[in-house]
Amino acid sequence: MLSPLLRKLSLSKGDLVRILVGSFIMVFTVINVHKQAMVTEGGVLGMTLLISNLFGIKASIVSVVLDISCYALGFSLLGKNFLKKALVASVSFAGLYALMAPVGPVLPSLYEYPLLAAILGGLGIGVGCGLVVTVGGCSGGDDALAMVIAKKSGFSLSKAYLFTDITVLTLSLVYISPIRILFSFLSTCISSFLIGQFEVRIPKPVWDIAAE
Repeated sequence: MLSPLLRKLSLSKGDLVRILVGSFIMVFTVINVHKQAMVTEGGVLGMTLLISNLFGIKASIVSVVLDISCYALGFSLLGKNFLKKALVASVSFAGLYALMAPVGPVLPSLYEYPLLAAILGGLGIGVGCGLVVTVGGCSGGDDALAMVIAKKSGFSLSKAYLFTDITVLTLSLVYISPIRILFSFLSTCISSFLIGQFEVRIPKPVWDIAAE
């Protein structure tokens, strides 16, 4: 029963395993490292927190609007197969988060050790996200945006992630202390570098392939 569904989603069993493992690593990192240590994120998550704090709009609403916007942009430039994989990865991330969040952290808080939190957070997000994007999908709108920037600009994916994350983190200085932002920058640099070490498949839309 699983194989026909995977074919419709343009995924192999190996792709699904990578998505699930990568999503688990990211969720584990966010719950056990980022949230406890107050090391923030760049990308859509960071922009969501920024807009929510500045304008008082519910984070749940902002997140959905930003993710949908990035997915729409990703679909227009990367095609239908990208959207299918992105939805699988997003559902996997959301489902695992829903299961793990009530359990809470299982590691001690690293709030008093922000340098260690930044390093471990960067490693976790870098490896987890790297596994997901190797199949040509993404687990959130920020991944989709980075893939679009990489495709259109000729940047490597790691540079595209770094560009979006640094932009958001710089704006986040309006409500987060500079010291915490510095550690967040470090975490972002580590995760962006690691993502760039994976063999990433940035998909071509059907209409691009037909033109070839």
